[in-house]
Parts: sequence; structure tokens; C-alpha cells
Amino acid sequence: MSQKNLFWFRRDLRLHDNHGLKQALQSGKRVHCLFIYDTILLEELEEDDPRLGFLDMEIKRLSKSLEKLGSRLSVWYGAPLEVFKKVTAIHHVDTLFLNLDYEPYAIERDSQVEFFLKSRGISMKGFDDQVIMPPLTILKSDGSPYTVFTPYSHRWMGRFEKEGVQNYRAEKYWDQLDTLGPWNFTSLLEHGFNPKEMVLPERVPDWDRLRDYHQHRNFPAREGTSRLGIHLRFGTISIRDLAIEAAQNNKIFLNELIWREFYQMILFHFPHVVTRSFKPQYDRIRWLNNKGHFEAWCNGMTGYPLVDAGMRELNETGYMHNRIRMVTASFLTKHLLIDWRWGEAYFASKLLDYDLAANNGGWQWAAGTGCDAAPYFRVFNPALQQQKFDPSNEYVYRWVPECRSGNAYPAPIVDHGMARNRALSVYREALNY
Repeated sequence: MSQKNLFWFRRDLRLHDNHGLKQALQSGKRVHCLFIYDTILLEELEEDDPRLGFLDMEIKRLSKSLEKLGSRLSVWYGAPLEVFKKVTAIHHVDTLFLNLDYEPYAIERDSQVEFFLKSRGISMKGFDDQVIMPPLTILKSDGSPYTVFTPYSHRWMGRFEKEGVQNYRAEKYWDQLDTLGPWNFTSLLEHGFNPKEMVLPERVPDWDRLRDYHQHRNFPAREGTSRLGIHLRFGTISIRDLAIEAAQNNKIFLNELIWREFYQMILFHFPHVVTRSFKPQYDRIRWLNNKGHFEAWCNGMTGYPLVDAGMRELNETGYMHNRIRMVTASFLTKHLLIDWRWGEAYFASKLLDYDLAANNGGWQWAAGTGCDAAPYFRVFNPALQQQKFDPSNEYVYRWVPECRSGNAYPAPIVDHGMARNRALSVYREALNY
């Protein structure tokens, strides 16, 4: 049996501009493509999680694309290490190719897989694909990572403008795809999952709208943002294509892509942020963690219309406008003094575009515990935020219609002035410990 190379799809569910896939195809051996429904990750999700519906749909689409090229996608279900024990018993493998994932779990998982493969005489090669600038690319002069966004973004842009972006077109290598198999295919429905349907955003950027991104991005009643988060999370679109287009159409939107890479870099260099504050002294904060207040926040019943509108939008659609994410997160951590990890976990369970690095970075930013340069005493006033960014109440009335009449809408669960002063006092106590 002739040797094959494997390509493992993970956060890169596309054939177009796929770095690792191109490297595999031009390696000189037939390439067998596979995807693994990682049961270790699936254990954290509900059986009706709509993100699994998106994933199932994209896996089927990817397999059909490969079928048009005379190949197929092998789809497995299980812990990756156990799956590769089965795969290498079926296929005579020379090298496993993949695109790198910078999350702590993924790094540990890939290390275990590589150790096993080496014991079988099989090599593993990883490539950077989900970011423009990998975590070890943008560093200070002393080789340490940046911990403040602005200087990081300046270095990022300088390199981007100087070097440009390389695309990884693989069209001329399609004949290297495995045409003989054998292939394995399973779906989530076979394993008890039944994802509920939700409206999913298009994967093609609407540049007619995004050219005015800087003018409309802060107003939740408008369609002023890209809604591409879920596609970036699963790699169904190319970050390189998107960055090139953003540079041509709207630099403020490009800056948001740099924020995404900044948080990926922070997570890679400081993996403790998954469970602890970026700044250790903030782990001394004495959170109140009132469960009744947390439930009111989750259900959009805090008595603050803009906060409640955001939470209801999240619960119903799996999406929340970026400006409102900041307001709701600030309210939970500062007004209610509830641990940012509670809110982060709730968002992780609901957001269609959930990404560990971005979600963690955003929550620590709002809580003041992260790497943001601003002091901890930034506390959003929900009423002022509503006046500024939803002046006609269009967004609020859409999600909290009882606000029009005032009937059956709860009074605020905390007073803004009292809550702000309390938060500042608790934070100062922690920092002066």
C-alpha cells in the first residue's frame, strides 16, 4: 500500500486559501482529508446547540466540494488521539498536515497526537492559517509579547503594509487529493445531537455596508457590522482575503481584525487568562455573585432597557451587537459585582460566533481585569449609552417592547450611582490589599 499524507480540518473549513492544505497537496503524496467531531469539546455543549447545526452543514458542504474534485472527506467522532489510532491502522500515513490552533486545549491535544504519531514513525507539520500575524510574529524589541493593544497594532500595521499578505492557492494541486479512500463518514445526528435552527449570516462580506463601518458600527439598531464572526471562528472564510479587502475599504474594520489577533496572541502567551485575571491582583476582587441578580441579567430583566435588550437578543438569536456586549458585560461586573467568569461562560454557551480568545479578552476588558491600558474605574452608564447609541429607542423597543408603555417592566435592580461607587470601593480594596 502506497503512503498517503493526511490533512486534518479544524478551524479552517474551506478549500480556498488554506495554508496547511496547500502544503499537504504540494508534498508529493496523495492527501486524505479528515475532520473529527471532538467528543472532548462536544461534552461542553447542549445537544441542541445551534453552532453544531452550522458545523454539520459546513462539514457536508466541504465534503461535497471534495467530491466534485473526485475525493471525499472522512468524518470521525471521538477523542482525536483515539481517532488517529484507528486512522493510522487503516491508512499507510507518512505525514499529518494541519493548521495550528493557539488555544491551550488545542496545543495540548496536538502535542498528544504528535507524540503518538512519532511512535508510529509518522511526522506532523503545522502551519499558521487563522491569523495574519501568528503569535510569535509581533514582539517587542526584547522578544517579549505586547500586552497593550495600541503599540501592538502599530507594529502589526507596519508589517502588514510592508510585507503584504501571501495567499495559498491550491487549485493546481487538486489532482493530489485521495481518490481511493477508504473514507469514514458520520454525522452529529447519529450521536444524539439535534441542533436547533437559527438564522446564520452570509459568509460574503457586504462591502457596500462595511465601507461605512466607522459611522454605523456603534448603533445596534442598524445593520452596521460584518456579522462574520462565526465564519472566522470556523474558518469558512479566509482571514487573508478579508484583511486585504478591509485595508482597501475601511481601516476601522481592519483595526477590529487586529483586535482579534491581539487577543489570540494574549491567549497564546498568557494561557492563565482562561481561568484567572490577566492582572493577578484583580483575582482579589470580592465579587458579590448574587444568583438572583445573575438570573435577572441572563433573562434580560434588570430594569435597564439597553442591557435587557442585549441579553434578549442574545438568547433569541445567538448574536449580540458589539457595543451592547461591552455594556452588558460592564453592567454584570461593575454594577452587579458578579465575577466576569460567570458572564464569560454564559456568552460562551449562547454566542454563535463564540471564540475563546475574543470572548475572554472582551470580558476581561469590561471587568478591568485584562490587559487594557485604561484604569479599572471605567463604568458604563447604561442610560447614557442608550441615549448616545439608541437615541430613538429603536433597538430597545425591538427587544423590550414593554418599555413603550412601562407596564410589566421591572424597576432597576440596582441604582447606577450606588453601584458605581460600590464597584470602585471594592476594586480599590482589592488593589490596596
